Amino acid sequence: MSFRFVDLPAAHDDLRADVLAGLAAQPKSIPPKYFYDEAGCRLFEAICAQPEYALCRTERALMEAHLAEIAAAIGAVDCIIEPGAGDCVKVRALLDAVHPSQLVVLDIAGEPLAAAAGALALEYSGVAVSALGMDFIRSLEDATPYLMGGRRLVYYPGSSIGNFTPAEAAALLARFRKLAGEAGQLLIGFDLKKDPVELHRAYNDAAGVTAAFNLNLLARLNRELEADFDLGQFRHYAFYNPVAGRIEMHLISLTGQTVRVAGQRVHFALGESVHTENSWKFRGDEFSAIAVSAGWQPVQTWERGGFAVQLYG
Repeated sequence: MSFRFVDLPAAHDDLRADVLAGLAAQPKSIPPKYFYDEAGCRLFEAICAQPEYALCRTERALMEAHLAEIAAAIGAVDCIIEPGAGDCVKVRALLDAVHPSQLVVLDIAGEPLAAAAGALALEYSGVAVSALGMDFIRSLEDATPYLMGGRRLVYYPGSSIGNFTPAEAAALLARFRKLAGEAGQLLIGFDLKKDPVELHRAYNDAAGVTAAFNLNLLARLNRELEADFDLGQFRHYAFYNPVAGRIEMHLISLTGQTVRVAGQRVHFALGESVHTENSWKFRGDEFSAIAVSAGWQPVQTWERGGFAVQLYG
């Protein structure tokens, strides 16, 4: 087995600075990357199991149905790079299909990533596995020294690209292009535009798991920034904005209140929102235009049940 975990403190987020800046802005916001502490990771896994949230199941079914075609279109690959790898489950199918010599996984939640990648390395003894604890959105280029030579594939599944504005998505895809190199490829998943009622239900599940996931962000601030949010005085609110083509997720203050966060006082008016996430939905051609603007060329597209996977070179 070949496995290494490297925590890159210089490439980590600054929770205090980002949160205080976001809460001082108008409208208030907190970057969605801060959902994913240990509790948030568990809650997101639970979201994926909810009947209303079909995205994860649809993506898995698509990959299973078309894996042979996808592998043939990719061809020989020496290194797979997966930003935001989380529990390292999704990449296993690709490892079985294209047999790279190296896998490099990146995630802001370093300890869970190390545990998941270490277990994967035990199963795939012929693959050199490197796990990098880092905020790849901030410091993607810090992964470069850990990459072997040869042909690279950046794998970005799960519609995470939808959390960025189209301009931000294009900028991130351009950075993926540089990381992959001239001969590199990109395999990316994203959610397609569909019935707004279906989209609304996906982010407002009956069991309240998405609400708990959203509110856990405030619980994290209580734990890590000595904040005193009363979670009972905030309400999860998510809706599909058809003009913008995105889900918006908010935490709404149910009363006028002042909260202490990292020694600072933050006032919330009755009904005021903290914008915690966007999730853009695309038509296939809309996303292709973004990818092409970032220096990628389309190779092939697979679609199933309102979800798409596209390969670029």
